[in-house]
This record gives sequence, C-alpha cells and structure tokens, in this order.
Amino acid sequence: MSGKRILIDDRVKPSTTIFLLAWPVLIEQILSTLVHSVDTAMVGSLGKVATASVSISGTPMMLINGIVMSFGMGFTALIARSVGAQDYKRAQSLTRQALVTVLMMGIPISILCYSLSEAIPKWMGAEPDVLVYATQYNKIMALAMIFRTLTMVLSAIYRGYGDTKTPMVINTCVNLSNVVGNYLLIYEPHDVTLLGKTFHVWGAGWGVAGAAASTTGTIMVGAVIMLLMTFLRKAPQQISIRDSFRLQKRDMDAVMKISVPMMFERFVMGGASVIIASTVASLGTVAIASNSLAATVESFSLMPGFAFGSACTTLVGQSLGAERPDLVDRYVNTTIKISCTIMGIASVLMYIFSPQLISLFTPDADVIKTGGELVKLLALIQVPYIISQIHSGALRGAGETKSLFLITLISMWGVRVLGATLFIRVLGWGIHWVIIAMDSDNIVRMVLYYLRYRKDDWKYLKF
Repeated sequence: MSGKRILIDDRVKPSTTIFLLAWPVLIEQILSTLVHSVDTAMVGSLGKVATASVSISGTPMMLINGIVMSFGMGFTALIARSVGAQDYKRAQSLTRQALVTVLMMGIPISILCYSLSEAIPKWMGAEPDVLVYATQYNKIMALAMIFRTLTMVLSAIYRGYGDTKTPMVINTCVNLSNVVGNYLLIYEPHDVTLLGKTFHVWGAGWGVAGAAASTTGTIMVGAVIMLLMTFLRKAPQQISIRDSFRLQKRDMDAVMKISVPMMFERFVMGGASVIIASTVASLGTVAIASNSLAATVESFSLMPGFAFGSACTTLVGQSLGAERPDLVDRYVNTTIKISCTIMGIASVLMYIFSPQLISLFTPDADVIKTGGELVKLLALIQVPYIISQIHSGALRGAGETKSLFLITLISMWGVRVLGATLFIRVLGWGIHWVIIAMDSDNIVRMVLYYLRYRKDDWKYLKF
C-alpha cells in the first residue's frame, strides 16, 4: 500500500484491502443518508404535502443523476486500470478530460432541469397543492445540477485511484452543513431551551424552498472545494491547468464504450422508476409519502451495497490493469462474505423495528402504518440485493457494461414495471404490491448477474 492509493497486493489479505477501500465510502454513505433523513424529517414536520412535494420529482432527478454517473463510472474503470498498470500519466489525462465532459454535460442538464421544474411533478401526477411547492423546489435545485455533476464525477475518479477518503471528508462536510442550513432556512424564528436557558434562533421561514436553497448552496461549495483539491493537493491524481485538456479519441472511445451501455441502463432503470412512481402517485398522497419514507429507511441498509460494490469496481479494474485476473475472484468472493453478513443483520433490524423507523420521519399515523408494512417487505430483499451489487460492481470494473444493460432491461421492465402495472392499474391492488414487484426484480437480477459473472471472458476485455 502507498499513500492515498489502495493498490492490489498479494501480501495483504483481501479482506483488509476491501475494508480499506470500502469503509470511507460506507461512512460517507451513512452520514449522507443520516443527513438526508434529517432533511426528510425537517420537511416532514411541515406535513405530508411538503414531504410529497420534495419526493415526487426524486425519480426523474435520479434518472438524470444516473446518466452523469454513467460517465463517471466509465472514467473510474479506465483510471483504475491505469493505476493498476502504474500508468499515471494516462490516469491524469483521463481526469482532465472528465472535467471537460462535466462542463459539456452539466450546463445543458441545469438548463433542462430548470425548464422542466413544473412539468416533471405534473407528469408524476402531483396533486395541485403538491405541485406548487414541488415546482419551487425543483427550480432552486436545478441551479446546483452542474455542481452536483462535478462532485459525482470527481468522487468517482478519486475512487478509481483508490482514494475513497477524500470524497468521504468533503461530502460529509457538505451534508453536515446542509443540516445547519436547513434548520436556519426552513423554519420561522423560534426559541430554543438548552440547559435551562432559552435562546432566540433566527429562521428564514422558507419551508420547502429553504430545504432546496440549503442543499443547492452546500453542493456548490463542496464541488468547488473538491475541484481545487484536484489542482492544488500533492497526490497521484493532481492535475495542472498548464496541461492539455483536449479530448483524446482513444480515451473517449473507451469511456463511451463503457459508459453508453451504463447510460442506457440508467435510462431503463430511471424510466421504469418514473412509471412506477407515477403508479404510486395514482394511489394518493399517503401512498407517495409512505413509499418515499420506506425508501429512505431502506437507503440505510443499501449503503453497504454501494460501498462494497465500489470497492469491487476499483479492485477489479486495478487487478486487470496489472494483468492479474487471478485476483478477481478472491476479492469478489471475500466481499460477498463480508457484505452478506452485514446485510443479514440489517434486514433483521429493519423488519423488527419498521414502524418505529418510519415514525422518525413523520407524525402522520396513516403514513407510519403503511410505511412500516412496506419496510418489512423491503427487509426481505437485502441479501439478494447486495450479492447483485457485488457482481455488477465487478463487471463494471472490467468495463463489461453491455450485459448489465440487457439484464436490467429484462428484469426492470419484465418483472418490476409489468408486475407493478398489473397489480395496481389492472387489478387495483394496494401499494404493497409495488414492493413485491420490486423484490421479485431484485431476485431475478441477482441470478442473472451471477450467471454473467461466472463466464470469464469479461476478464480479458481491452480498452
């Protein structure tokens, strides 16, 4: 091991290397999710209309973010290979080209999001009282899109180098600052009593708009800090303004070869999620809020999936870059054993404490009851989910993204969308059947990812 780079090493136990890569990502995800949960609780205290206003556009926004992440993951896979081969000049060149790509993508995305700020919640079936606040929220959040794009791509690049600590520190500071900003901008001026003393706390009283303003401001600051560190900090990933930022055909062809299938995969997932979210919206505000809060609770247990999947992506990329495909199975199998243990415990806790977890975010009795029942169903799928994340992360690290796209297309649309549409719009059943369709989709994907992983041809792809 050396410095900030977590490199493959026969002398180090796979579990040690995996933990060194995964724990900063996991901590980042935990703190980010905690902060998001605090945000949700703050907005939720304003009522179910406010909760629905913030959440109803979440799925289309995730689709847009997913497109950005597709390009970020393309650069991650190539940078990991370059680091494994100790070709740091190419890795730094890829970083510079990634920044140019961010500008080319980020500005149009920001304009698009702003122009669709009212149309998106309308498409999602927002009720009139929800639409007003949702539009306001979306307009403010659109201003942050280019900065969010920059943060996501740079975070992915740092992970490709094996540096998972820098994104953790910066994103954690951003999220904690967002909590403070929310507190000051959402609520009206009020008194707070601490240790027997009463203090008057200033508040802007902007409500839902305050949540958007705080998030936007902190995202902007975090993106600028990460960008400055990329230029100024002495590290393997440091770049210079004096170097060429011209896009290289060889590199961009490789990025596109990896990223385009991922982009289509995100379209498939996002499109499916939009249809399902609109189906949920047809069931009313309680269903929207319950589904949103159940997803918030589940996001805690899904964090290890992202952390360990990210570690697998980096380790597989570096192993193949070093021409050591024999190390891949060692890393992947060890990661599965560790992560399944963690997720098994998480699923039990989710199931037992489901109503209490939902009650942390809303006082509404109907939402607590329905949301708790949804969490129980989601708890059943945690172990299959993380197994699929590890195998798909390994395949992404190798640049094998075409099969992932095809599997997602078959599973998301053939199982989740078809099932949810049949259960809700045709048979008229309740929100619980949307989660059952989702669980079924995850099981099918786990099996198909595993079958693709078992074939070794993807270990010998060249870029």
